[in-house]
Amino acid sequence: MEFLSQALSGFTAMSYWEYIAVTLGLAYLVFVMKESLWAWPCAFVSTFIYTLLFWNGALLMESLLNFYYLAMAVYGFYCWRNGKEKKALPISSWKFNTHLIIITVTSLISLTLGYVMDNYTHADFAYLDSFTTCFAVMTTYLVAKKVLENWFYWLVIDAASIYLYLQKGYFPTVVLFAIYTGMVIWGYLQWREHYEPPREQAFA
Repeated sequence: MEFLSQALSGFTAMSYWEYIAVTLGLAYLVFVMKESLWAWPCAFVSTFIYTLLFWNGALLMESLLNFYYLAMAVYGFYCWRNGKEKKALPISSWKFNTHLIIITVTSLISLTLGYVMDNYTHADFAYLDSFTTCFAVMTTYLVAKKVLENWFYWLVIDAASIYLYLQKGYFPTVVLFAIYTGMVIWGYLQWREHYEPPREQAFA
């Protein structure tokens, strides 16, 4: 009951701009699931708003992450529009060993950044903030490249982000990320259905 009360209070206090960011954030995910280019303009505007919100809330890494999203929105639009041989970019799947390397390297980077942020800045939840930021940076690149396994990464990132935003009192965003978590599963199933293995793999 206390959470519901806080969430309702959060929605009441929610700024006009945050409403726009949340709405466009949901639109972005829906368009990603449908492999629509409209995902990236929605991402650009939504993340611009969140860049300012998180900076004001002392979540410095989250703010920097959303600044990175601005650039990735442009890059993702380019990749999806100009795939191989100027055709729409197809969904691909990367090997387990590749993901293992990605996870190991990204974890080491997040620990290093967490230490720096914890000891030399005013950041809150420095290690968790760095974890969600570093993995989201990497996973956004996977989305831009249409790598099927990106959805598994988002499942973990969104769950961790929910705890982070709960602690900071961003209750409307908590609701958004709870919806994201459910939609991630749906998104994976959608992409899995459309995924076509390479010819050599299909006949292996």
